[in-house]
Amino acid sequence: MLDWSPLILTFKLAVVTTIFLLLLGIPLAYWLSKSKSRIKPVVETLVSMPLVLPPTVLGFYFLVAFSPGNAFGAWLDSWLGVKLLFSFPGLVIASVFYSLPFMVHPIQAGLSGLPTSLTEAAFVLGKSKLSTLFKVQLPNIKASLLTGIVLSFAHTIGEFGVVLMIGGNIPGETRVASIAIYDEVEALNYGAANFYSLVLFGITFCILLGVYLVNGKYIKRFWK
Repeated sequence: MLDWSPLILTFKLAVVTTIFLLLLGIPLAYWLSKSKSRIKPVVETLVSMPLVLPPTVLGFYFLVAFSPGNAFGAWLDSWLGVKLLFSFPGLVIASVFYSLPFMVHPIQAGLSGLPTSLTEAAFVLGKSKLSTLFKVQLPNIKASLLTGIVLSFAHTIGEFGVVLMIGGNIPGETRVASIAIYDEVEALNYGAANFYSLVLFGITFCILLGVYLVNGKYIKRFWK
């Protein structure tokens, strides 16, 4: 009988990670799109690092940081009673950092592409920066927001190296679908591996197809 818990845990991780990424990505993308600070290139580089770094590099440093043998990990354990290593919260934190560019880049591009006259008109009407962001700018970059949300969700579903190093392989806690596929292949249980793979393939394909179809409609409306 097939175990559905890896798939359920995978989508739970993807949903929670995407929510945190949205909360973190919007203000960060806004700052990057407007800032002229000298540290902006450094921040942009750090945000983009997960695109080129091997997942095991990021996973290794999180493993070291979260370890009770490290000062940060020991502080979390002794003062807050929080253990991030081999736990679902640890997976969430690692996933947020690993998928951060997939949320930030589309939103940043959308905000940067908005005409300045739109923002200036809102300011003339007495709107604050926060009100302008949520009532004027974000509603005008729906396609970028949708792209960021979907790419972050889909990327989290496909994580392997980071979640393996941070979470290990604990059933019901950290054993996500990508880990389950690896385990089933090692055990020569290709039927179960094929099942998990087909589910992930089908859902990811449908999600990305939906994004392209929706964004295509936005583009057609824009040019009309």
